[in-house]
Amino acid sequence: MTYRTISVNKIAGALGAEISGVDLARSNLDDEVIGEIRQALIDNCVIFFRNQNLTPDQHLAFGRRFGELQIHDFVEGMEDNEEILEVRKEADEMRNFGGGWHSDVSYLEKPALGSVLYARDVPAYGGDTMFANQYLAYETLSDGMKDMLGRMRAMHSARKSYGLYSLRATQNVKSAMNIRFTEEAHGEVDHPVVRTHVESGRKCLYVHGGFTTRFQDMTEEESAPLLDYLYSHAVRPEFTCRFRWEKGSIAFWDNRCVQHNAINDYHGQRRVMHRVTIEGERPV
Repeated sequence: MTYRTISVNKIAGALGAEISGVDLARSNLDDEVIGEIRQALIDNCVIFFRNQNLTPDQHLAFGRRFGELQIHDFVEGMEDNEEILEVRKEADEMRNFGGGWHSDVSYLEKPALGSVLYARDVPAYGGDTMFANQYLAYETLSDGMKDMLGRMRAMHSARKSYGLYSLRATQNVKSAMNIRFTEEAHGEVDHPVVRTHVESGRKCLYVHGGFTTRFQDMTEEESAPLLDYLYSHAVRPEFTCRFRWEKGSIAFWDNRCVQHNAINDYHGQRRVMHRVTIEGERPV
């Protein structure tokens, strides 16, 4: 489409665009600007902004223009702003938050619409984030596979990340973030394996290694061969883009049709990001 109030420049063939010509700190962004930003998100799956200077309140205000904000079930938000999740890795830590390909909080009945991630402190090198287009992941499957998957549902659970027997919990892995490991994380919710995006009307693949555990009415062992194939297929290089962070950069991704992966290649350096997450709808 043609944009009147913002400039949109694609960064890769599969997905992703940088947005310029807008200051997100402004409290009076009119509905046309917000509408064009939302359309750019739908068109490109993930959008990026550079050289932004937001206070926490301004960050929250921008996120709320797109919907109600979520509070994370298992990771405490900031003391003064519980709707902001501080994604922090200190220089002496080895594990990061958000590493590995995943779609945020798919263990919820209503997973996130998307997240607005703002760079506060970035390493001199490393710490990029990758994104993968799940429309393409679905569209490049064979007709037979599409037909079969279109009739299937999959179970999602937070137990691998936040359960009592998760790696961080059992190995007491040090983290700068306040993560709760609880029995609540062992519950399951079912979602369609092929999801239809409520705004674009397009179908996309909706399983991933972070929270998908098995197909409905199957065991984990029975499900593993096909799920492993889909996990690998979903993040083929030609479906991805990679974003290099700078202080003041923002990534806003559509969690309904995108997987992302925070690359953990900056040991010995500090990285601090603020994340605001927007409430979504029940996948269909």
